[in-house]
Amino acid sequence: MDKLGEYLTNLHWEPKADQRESWDDYFMRIAYLVRDRSTCFHRKVGALIVKSNRIIATGYNQPPSTFPHCDEIGCIRDDLGIKSGERQEVCYALHAEQNAITQAARFGIATEGGTIYVTHKPCSVCARLIINAGIVRVVYSEDYPDPLTDFLFRMTKVKVEQHKWEGA
Repeated sequence: MDKLGEYLTNLHWEPKADQRESWDDYFMRIAYLVRDRSTCFHRKVGALIVKSNRIIATGYNQPPSTFPHCDEIGCIRDDLGIKSGERQEVCYALHAEQNAITQAARFGIATEGGTIYVTHKPCSVCARLIINAGIVRVVYSEDYPDPLTDFLFRMTKVKVEQHKWEGA
């Protein structure tokens, strides 16, 4: 028997408990890193879609591709005096969840059965997109006051978990 064969024959290994951070902590930490790309003046949000513990798409709140960012063109919501939580449709930006879902679609990546990690709880518009994208689990850190979101997820049996990330 050669040296390698002898080594492998005599190798005894017992699995130890995994000392690494949990998958939820890991992916939430990445969602917070992704949000740093946002140029929104008011709320920076990051999202990533995961399947089988692999990241398949990311997104942050930003205007559509090639459109100027708010730090270049200004914030239409500020300019029109629109309060937070009102008139969501009047904004140059897409939400982080919308960008992650459309990124997956653009590159032909199926989201069915996936988990989306988001720094903030999705709004009801994003909840609808998450449901129709076939995402089955939503993990978020910071709350967002939209009771319709809870109703939509409850009625469609999408699993929702608040996961407070210590680095937030």
